[in-house]
Amino acid sequence: MSATIPRRRLALILGTIAAVGPFTTDMYLPAFPAVGADLGATPGAVQGTLVTYFLALALGQLAYGPLSDRFGRRGPLLGGFAVYTLASIGCALAQDIGALSALRFLQALGGCSGMVIARAVVRDVAEGAENVRLMASLMLVMGVAPVIAPTIGGLMLGLTGWRGIFLVLALYGVLVIALIAFALRETLPPSRRRRDSPVATLALFGALLRERHFLGHALATALPIAGMFAYIIGSPYVFMELFGISPQLYGVIFGLNAAGIVGMSQVISRLAHRGPPERLLRGTAWVPVMAGAVVVLGALLGSFWVIAAGLFGYVASIGAVVPLAVAAAMARQGHAAGSASALIGVMQFGLGGVLGAVIGAVHDGTALPMAASVAACGLGGLLALRVLAPRAA
Repeated sequence: MSATIPRRRLALILGTIAAVGPFTTDMYLPAFPAVGADLGATPGAVQGTLVTYFLALALGQLAYGPLSDRFGRRGPLLGGFAVYTLASIGCALAQDIGALSALRFLQALGGCSGMVIARAVVRDVAEGAENVRLMASLMLVMGVAPVIAPTIGGLMLGLTGWRGIFLVLALYGVLVIALIAFALRETLPPSRRRRDSPVATLALFGALLRERHFLGHALATALPIAGMFAYIIGSPYVFMELFGISPQLYGVIFGLNAAGIVGMSQVISRLAHRGPPERLLRGTAWVPVMAGAVVVLGALLGSFWVIAAGLFGYVASIGAVVPLAVAAAMARQGHAAGSASALIGVMQFGLGGVLGAVIGAVHDGTALPMAASVAACGLGGLLALRVLAPRAA
């Protein structure tokens, strides 16, 4: 596979498939006030559609990982994106916030196939430094999505209203189906596929969770990512309602933060040959901790610019921490890459969904709930690495 498709082309294909997550999350963030006004929903209820989405992403990955280990990568991808496309059309037609939440749940169940299986494909075709470089290239392509998604969402909001955003996402689903069908070859041959029963699959998940090396590095990526989701869920209120910036400026700020991910992922790609990912992760895991502290300081001071600066540093650090931690977590999981990738995704989006619910529950009209969640996740990732995988850290 790696010999027939150049690394950059493979990264472009996989990045386009995996970018469904940030695209589907970020494109409708500028439309939160419009969705609430049109459907007669409170800001908390509109935020709930994103929480539902994150929880479904977590649950869906539990299924797609083992399915892709058993039946190969392409079939589950095609089925998942068929569900995603139909659900996106349904979202565009929703008449109340309950229907929108339910359809967002289905949309996530379909779209999460791309996120979990893309990581498994990377593990299928690359190891060591090449795995880190390919994962960083994947992050580069995925990083473009948060840069342009809010801008596209803001444009569609002005042209067609918030419903047009979901029609664009449906077209994205059609594009990905065509890409999988015609450009992505199978990377898991029948001889390497697992034939586990449901009980054996659960046992495999249990074994992975008991493996300290895997769990430490999985949490080292999942917790900082969950902090980024806390930012995604909380920032529409904090930026547009609390500080009064426009949806257009919100999109620009969101895009700049995502550009930081792109830049850091390329720095890590160039440094990958200097040592194992565990060693490089030792230094980069401190960056989300320090940036999270700045975000909390900004929230306590009530300073938009301090919050924005801290969030830029935190989000940019994801471009370094995630490829290193994922590569380290999956380095020993070639026999069950899909299942290992699924567990990482479950941790990421499950924690993100829980944080979203917490932010909504403790909403106090300030930026502090979002800021505290971001900082706690950055610190938690570092502690997980140090406690559970001390030799690697």
